[in-house]
Amino acid sequence: MHDPENPDETVWRPTPAQIEHANVTRLLRKLGYVINADDPAGVERAAREFVQRSGEEPDWFWNAALLDMNFSWDAPYTRLLDLSRGPEFADWFIGGRTNLVTNCVDRHAHGALADKIALIAETEDGSARSFSYRELDREICRLANALTALGVTEGDRVASYMPMVAEVVIAMLATQKLGAIFIPIFSGYAPPAVRERLADAEVKLVFTADGSMRRGNAFPLKAELDRALEGLRCVAHTIVYRRIGPTGMSMPCPMQAPRDVFWDELLSGASDSCSTRSLPALAPALMLFTSGTTGKPKGTVHTHAGCLAQMGKELLYNFDLKPDDVFFWFSDIGWMMGPWEIIGCFMHGGTIVVFEGAPDYPEPDRVWRTVARHGVTTLGFSPTAIRLLMRAGDDWVTRNPALLATLRMLGSTGEPWDPESYRWYAEHVGGGRCPVINISGGTDIAGCFLAPLPIMPLKATSLQCAGLGMAVDVFNEQGESVRGEVGYLVCKRPSPSMTRSLWKNDAKYLEAYWSKFPGIWNHGDWALRAEDGHFYLFGRADDTLKIAGRRVGPGEIEAALIAHPAVSEAAAIGVPDALKGTDVVCFVVLHASYGESEALRAELVRAVVDALGKVDRPKQVLFASDLPKTRSAKILRRLIQRVHLGDRELGDLSSVNNPEALSAIARAR
Repeated sequence: MHDPENPDETVWRPTPAQIEHANVTRLLRKLGYVINADDPAGVERAAREFVQRSGEEPDWFWNAALLDMNFSWDAPYTRLLDLSRGPEFADWFIGGRTNLVTNCVDRHAHGALADKIALIAETEDGSARSFSYRELDREICRLANALTALGVTEGDRVASYMPMVAEVVIAMLATQKLGAIFIPIFSGYAPPAVRERLADAEVKLVFTADGSMRRGNAFPLKAELDRALEGLRCVAHTIVYRRIGPTGMSMPCPMQAPRDVFWDELLSGASDSCSTRSLPALAPALMLFTSGTTGKPKGTVHTHAGCLAQMGKELLYNFDLKPDDVFFWFSDIGWMMGPWEIIGCFMHGGTIVVFEGAPDYPEPDRVWRTVARHGVTTLGFSPTAIRLLMRAGDDWVTRNPALLATLRMLGSTGEPWDPESYRWYAEHVGGGRCPVINISGGTDIAGCFLAPLPIMPLKATSLQCAGLGMAVDVFNEQGESVRGEVGYLVCKRPSPSMTRSLWKNDAKYLEAYWSKFPGIWNHGDWALRAEDGHFYLFGRADDTLKIAGRRVGPGEIEAALIAHPAVSEAAAIGVPDALKGTDVVCFVVLHASYGESEALRAELVRAVVDALGKVDRPKQVLFASDLPKTRSAKILRRLIQRVHLGDRELGDLSSVNNPEALSAIARAR
């Protein structure tokens, strides 16, 4: 969210040492740029010219970047890009052969990094396991051999419905090692949502667990999967990891022979040696389903080489990943950021932390202690998750500065920031020394359209610049490039990780991404590119409220409310209005030290008017004890709107992490 009060405020500047030792500085110099770390203005000019040229000249950029990334090919590509079928169906790395696992595991497990820790997995009870690259390779090979014995082969679809434990990482990489397509499904989805995805992709095998833990409660994951599988003939096998059973907790885990088999029993006696299948560069590696919040979920398809190029590039240059970094992004495997961090970090021999549980359970400093325990150097969160942690107060972070002493980079994605929360994250968590690499992309590109470089200054809530190799712009309704005004975020040229259509649905793919501006990818986000080149996001275009003929993003209204010291969280929704067409109703959650009052309600209305003008004056400001969110802490505005308007058909609630908040919305109404 653009900060209207301080549009030119720079909140972080790189030091000469940070510039000098950045990975992107190495690449710039290889490409002939003169980089003087003691001249930050000159560095920024060179970096911005490089970003623009990288999007306009894909051959020049990608050939150099892949070489710098030490991309491993079984057979090199003979041509980078073929647009003969149009930008909508671009073909990349013609003639090239590789495998994601070759780049992410094999070369490390059999090289200098064999005994380096690759994976740390922490469960909700605080227990942790670690795997070196050599150990990870052995587990992947054992599982790949077991999958082969079950008949899994190239092109088969294999899904996971698992908690964020080490085994889900092993399951993904073993699947891709064989050339099968991995489909991560959010472990919080209810059976109808799971079934829809399994049926659409005609999944052959599903990984699951007997259960998972969330805020001290066990959830019967296998029993839920059984409900999803009723009458579904395509699934021939399920592999069940014993997550809960050994703890002695009662957890129903019905097993149906011969379909179901426990993980440990399946792997008993399996060889720990298995060759990785060499695949065409465009062989599918991942199918990621969109959330389905605006209709039926869509299966986006991403290739081995495309994932490696995009994710590897972003981790290396935008997050400046070093071999000794420990990377922790608070995410479920079912969201894009799960596979993104695994592939991007492992490609460069980094260490990742995966985490089962909530960031504030059993105490509000749980996640900060996890950072300290594992020496995390890069930490990623969504803005809403940060606002949740802010509600506990500053003391949980500041009482022990050593908890965050290892951090050097912060990350964020998922939604627009408000200035107050952004600054809290940067100052309290990052100590003012860590850049906030605020990225934005999506499931459909398995990467980022916008991503800051850590050698340029940052402004509060900004996304700074386009991702490298991404020809990003902002268009108005007429398809004209604009600056200084909110418009559509678009990409004018294809990128390697863009979805290969939608699973068995070319027509929907063309309609969703390529129909508004012919030959141009329309991402569906509102964005602003300021005169100085900095990008800002304003939420989804389909969330936009049109009030008296004027468009306003709900995030703008929410930012104005959150700027008030009484407000912890806010959600703005549209309601029908005879005069304006749409009017605004706001729900706010107050900090514990503030009480509800008519005077405070009036103050909050004035805060919106002062920030945005009288036309956006809320019709109502309602106090709620909580707002419904996904497990990744995104506020569910559409669900709030349905409850407020009295709609009894709320649809699938499986992605709601705190369904009791729906009652809070109803009471506020």
